[in-house]
Amino acid sequence: MALTLYVDTARWRAHQKSVIDQFPGIIPVCKGNGYGFGHERLAEEVNRFGADMLAVGTTYEAARMKDWFGGDLLVLTPFRRGEEPVPLPDRVIRSVSSVDGVHALVGARVVIECMSSMKRHGIGEHELAQLHAAIEDVRLEGFALHLPLDRTDGSDAVEEVIGWMDRLRAARLPLHTMFVSHMRAEELARLQQQFPQTRFRARIGTRLWLGDHEATEYRGAVLDVTRVSKGDRFGYRQQRAASDGWLVVVAGGTSHGVGLEAPKAMHGVMPRAKGVARAGLATVNRNLSPFVWAGKQRWFAEPPHMQVSILFVPADAQEPQVGDELVAHLRHTTTQYDRLVDR
Repeated sequence: MALTLYVDTARWRAHQKSVIDQFPGIIPVCKGNGYGFGHERLAEEVNRFGADMLAVGTTYEAARMKDWFGGDLLVLTPFRRGEEPVPLPDRVIRSVSSVDGVHALVGARVVIECMSSMKRHGIGEHELAQLHAAIEDVRLEGFALHLPLDRTDGSDAVEEVIGWMDRLRAARLPLHTMFVSHMRAEELARLQQQFPQTRFRARIGTRLWLGDHEATEYRGAVLDVTRVSKGDRFGYRQQRAASDGWLVVVAGGTSHGVGLEAPKAMHGVMPRAKGVARAGLATVNRNLSPFVWAGKQRWFAEPPHMQVSILFVPADAQEPQVGDELVAHLRHTTTQYDRLVDR
């Protein structure tokens, strides 16, 4: 019995098509854990809809993906002099975010990342003059901008890209292709209209693979159910049961990503209040699990184990049975399923 990712394949692929239709020349992104689906499965999808380029996070991911995808592979993590060499075919394109990096990649295919308002990495405006000589020794595929998701200052993504287009043009650098991340379809259309000689290509991962939340569902199988009475001791730490009910052992533990949560950026009073409440409950060993039974998310009886979790279901709820499956609200990018089922 397993933690299973169920995929409504027809719905998922219909969503993929809707995104692809909005972004001509889209570059699908497959990095990390493959957005919860795995690299091999996403490579199958990309091969199916026929993209000519696929973006991956690292050179290690490119080394694996080259066996599953036959087109160009764009490595998003910028090259750094002194990094561990990974044997890769010529169809791999390296991102570069420094003039020194360009100089170090003689003969290579490169995309030069510009410093956006993300301020994560990229070439600065003051370095553009130095690029002329550097790009003579590489095969320049284009420039790139990785833009922020939120713009709390009211700034405009299109204007930010236009600003960089103007700087690159003033520096007499080639503008045949610009790779962008985190832009809406209408924003990309505005850019394409304003700069018809430049090809704008959107690098998209989350929106493409995870944009339709109803297309996927995680479920954990019930492995055991044990009746407990108030005061009974249980588990690794031999805590006492707070009331009568059942201890439910369900597939899905820390090795699957259950109980692991990435920090979230909170905005507004209510989300912050909920965060404070959750933190307070955690100090008395009350942690809400991602598993749902009888319409409610259930509490962890104790912290999740490596491959299973033990939940507490109170006596006033329906008793789960071995073999039942509990829906689990899990973050795709931090979850590793046991099996994937198309339906």
